[in-house]
Amino acid sequence: MPHQEDIGLMAHLMRRAGFGDPREELEERASKGYEAVVEELLHPEQQPAINDELLYRMFPGYEGAAAPPINQADWVFRMINTKRPLEEKMALFWHQLFATSNSKVDNPPELTSQIAMFREYGLGSYRDLLVQLAKSPAMIFWLDNHGNHDGAINENWGRELLELFCLGAGNYSETDIREAARAFTGWTIGPKIPRNPLGRFFWEFEYKPEDHDYGEKTFLGHTGNFNGEEIVDIIVDQPATARFLARHLYKFFVADEAHVASWNITPPRDPEAIELLVDAYNESTGDIRFILRVLFNSDFFKEARFARVKSPAELIVGTVRMVGNYNGFKPGFNNLALECNWQGQELLNPPSVESWHTGSEWIDPGVLMRRVNFAARIVGDASLPGVWAIIKRVLAQAVVKGNLSPQAMVTACLDEMGSLEVSEATHAELMFHAENGGEMALGTDEELRATAQKVSKILTLIAASRDYQFA
Repeated sequence: MPHQEDIGLMAHLMRRAGFGDPREELEERASKGYEAVVEELLHPEQQPAINDELLYRMFPGYEGAAAPPINQADWVFRMINTKRPLEEKMALFWHQLFATSNSKVDNPPELTSQIAMFREYGLGSYRDLLVQLAKSPAMIFWLDNHGNHDGAINENWGRELLELFCLGAGNYSETDIREAARAFTGWTIGPKIPRNPLGRFFWEFEYKPEDHDYGEKTFLGHTGNFNGEEIVDIIVDQPATARFLARHLYKFFVADEAHVASWNITPPRDPEAIELLVDAYNESTGDIRFILRVLFNSDFFKEARFARVKSPAELIVGTVRMVGNYNGFKPGFNNLALECNWQGQELLNPPSVESWHTGSEWIDPGVLMRRVNFAARIVGDASLPGVWAIIKRVLAQAVVKGNLSPQAMVTACLDEMGSLEVSEATHAELMFHAENGGEMALGTDEELRATAQKVSKILTLIAASRDYQFA
């Protein structure tokens, strides 16, 4: 049996590098050793992928669906059931950073296709990922590069590539934006086969050499007859790019930070951590897997427990993964996708190119009650396999000890829900309810049922606590 501290660290890793794991899986992972699990996460190709053929056979309405909630449900299914948790978590990271919204694209399958691209390239070279992003039809349409022509440029893609995706405010000029836009002329969306009578077809990237500006360009101090890929080559070599990506990775995987728009005037929460990630970027020439290996094995990551507010997707997916009520092909994924929307994170439809405002803004009064009610309702349902498994393990401890004191029950429940750490106020409230009725008795069937009900109540209160909102 792994040491309790090993379980706590593994729970922390899986909340950040995935969406959390049930206790049995945490114990199995902890027995392998922390660094071995990090390597396993960083190489998702070693684990089986979701079988698309089987998924679409079981849910035939998902494939190529025109309705946004169906595409959202497809992704929620994958986040819950994946054997490659970091792959899905990175897809969420890149979707949040390279925000592309169906509100304008109005083509949900193209957003789903972009997420699939993030799965494929999200742990590889940052340079290659940016090139694929520039070729993503959803991004081309979202930032108007299909309207970017030789002699009549559109600067939207060039501007956001520099400001929000790579360099950050203050690290480029208006001239750089214009020259980047010129370099990406001719990068567009190819014509589609008509929908009728054959069905819906995906967009495809097309490069039109006759529409490309072949003139000399000066970009970030470099001069040449640049095309889009050469612009990306220059961008990924900029010191500002390494720092910008490092801050994003820290904000997503380690601890809440100031909003991105203020980074040019707000120093990082942990400058030494950012420098370590910048060094990893430079040493690996922007290899995301290498940078994440450094991040996950660092002391600053291991010590940053419960320093991030869970996003709605993290809260919802993590909760149902723990209780096991959406494992496999079951009805209800549409409702989970809608729950993300109602809690403020409409997947595939971020509010703007700035993406969602995270951290404390996830838990404003308008959605906090919904978050609390969702978690408490799910975790408080003793009929769910994961909840009943937690109750049985808590009761098993009582059998071994002959009884279960209120303190021991609260400790066991917190441990079973991912080695949660709670404030003194929360702990005092849990103890108040645990002490109501005295020691837990196990002698008769009636006493056993009463004790199980009390354990279920404590689990519900933990899920409803402020502390459960943090990862």
